Amino acid sequence: MHIVVPIKQVPETSNVQMDKESGTMIRSGSDAIVNPLDLYALETALQIKERHGGKITVITMGPAKAIKVLKEAIAMGCDEALHLSDRAFGGADTWATSYTISKAIEKLDKVDLIIAGERATDGDTGQVGPGLASWLGMSLVTYTSHIEEITDSYLVAERLLEEGYVKVKANLPTVLTVVKEIAIPRLPTLKGKKRAMKMEIPLWGAKELACDPNNLGLQGSPTRVVRIESPKLTRTCTVVRATDEASTHEAVDQLLQFLADKNLLPRRKDQ
Repeated sequence: MHIVVPIKQVPETSNVQMDKESGTMIRSGSDAIVNPLDLYALETALQIKERHGGKITVITMGPAKAIKVLKEAIAMGCDEALHLSDRAFGGADTWATSYTISKAIEKLDKVDLIIAGERATDGDTGQVGPGLASWLGMSLVTYTSHIEEITDSYLVAERLLEEGYVKVKANLPTVLTVVKEIAIPRLPTLKGKKRAMKMEIPLWGAKELACDPNNLGLQGSPTRVVRIESPKLTRTCTVVRATDEASTHEAVDQLLQFLADKNLLPRRKDQ
């Protein structure tokens, strides 16, 4: 069984910056990690491989430093990796991203299963997995919380819904998007890290994929960000320090006066 896991390099949530002119994320100069929700997809693929055998190919699209997340996936136990990088891919939305990754998957050996994370923490759309299924003409199972059975021709899985769970059967090849409930991601091993350090990871660009240039990058993205604004903190406050008995009495008086000014104190019955 050949399993493909598309993963993404994302900025740490405390280090996200946006380009207000283009409406795209500024990725240069920021610390990046494997999209946390993609780790559950990697773990799911590894468990399937351990039980049923096969091969796992991990794919990412991004700048040169995105190779870091591929190395981490190899260290976890994946077999092969593929890096998609080209200036033509820059600024891609989920539509253009899923198109580019689908063209890479079409060039691989027969793929039986694609497992993706529920969504990426930097975009939070959850559209790339379904987009891959659409481009490749595969069946799709979203919000997968448990795989009950898997054979060479079909799988049975549970989907997490707002009101509970639903069991579905899908013929292979298929695309799964998984939720956190499905597994607990493992840590990379020392042996895996040594293997990852030595591995040469192929780099494919637009030429190798034979893509339609009209579907690539910012130019090929139908999504347009019209305006970006950062939320501003407009609240003000007064800090009163109570360090002794006298300052405590003063602090209480100020608090009572504040509540009275805001009409937040209960009125006396004789008023």
